[in-house]
Amino acid sequence: MQLSTHPSPNEMYRALVDRDEAYEGIFFVGVRTTGIFCRPTCAGRKPLRQNVEFFRTTSEALFAGYRPCLRCHPMQLKDDAPDWLEPLLDALEEDHVRRWRDNDLRAAGFEPKRVQRWFKSKHGMTFHAYQRARRLGAALGQLSLGDDIAQTAFRHDYESLSGFNEAVGRLVGDSPGRARSRTVVRITRVPTPLGPMVIGVTDKAVCLLEFADRRMLETQLARIRKTLSAIIAPGETEIARATADEIARYFQGDLKTFTVPIDTTGSPFQEAVWGELRTIPYGTTRSYGEQARRIGRPSAVRAVARANGDNRIGIIVPCHRVVGADGTLTGYGGGLWRKQYLLDLERKHTNSHCSNTSTLRLDLRM
Repeated sequence: MQLSTHPSPNEMYRALVDRDEAYEGIFFVGVRTTGIFCRPTCAGRKPLRQNVEFFRTTSEALFAGYRPCLRCHPMQLKDDAPDWLEPLLDALEEDHVRRWRDNDLRAAGFEPKRVQRWFKSKHGMTFHAYQRARRLGAALGQLSLGDDIAQTAFRHDYESLSGFNEAVGRLVGDSPGRARSRTVVRITRVPTPLGPMVIGVTDKAVCLLEFADRRMLETQLARIRKTLSAIIAPGETEIARATADEIARYFQGDLKTFTVPIDTTGSPFQEAVWGELRTIPYGTTRSYGEQARRIGRPSAVRAVARANGDNRIGIIVPCHRVVGADGTLTGYGGGLWRKQYLLDLERKHTNSHCSNTSTLRLDLRM
């Protein structure tokens, strides 16, 4: 499927020729004459414009018949942010209250349009909107801990209490006083070999882990708002960083059991299904029918499948380990190609572990 939305094909081709890091992760390019697909920053020889087509994701390129480039490795993990942007992101982490205007960006050596383009593509909002949401999210987090409303407003650089009240009202539809009781869910992204994932965490647990391109993502965010009475705001926490670390170790084959706390609040039936998912051993699969029997509802196979589809904490709650009765892959919101990848990854490292164990036992007997 060729891209039909912004950035334009001409802009993407220009980025390809210039190896513009600002477009890393935004698109991939298929080269018709070679049958391979690459990152926009690939160091290989640049093809003619008429010989390329552009894709949003690696899965689209794979399904179009292209194979990954052996030079730029588009399927492998790559940092979500380009090197040129890292100093700005570090500055935002150190001081989320500071307001960065275009002149501030230029003075620090950043081109405002380039920054805006990256934030729009990665977070679905402009850099300035991201700053406002981040600042407001931090303020709401302080309110939920019982801090004084006026002090919180001024500490987070709101020029007046009325301005703070208005900002809170736009975000949550309520006053700061009543917003105290709302849960703040902070959203960030983590790169993976299968594309970026969105992590959502409360102060206590992970409540969301979804592939960023999943169509259900907006629905899941809406459900979190309703189920947890939550306010969604950008931001990163220790739990988010721990989750990102465990996800990276999982893809490296170094972690088989997750330890980060999770919040799987749902209906009693959903919670039973999701709890049973977590009992499926790493590297194995289970049928929907078997899963239904294990929760004492043998006739509820379809309902179990729906609950699996409603799982909002991917990989950690391993719905990818459930397959059809005949072993076929069915029903994975992230795409069957991702499901196959995850199962192959786990089988590979399970078999590798068994092989190493056998060798160890042989050595001990000698």
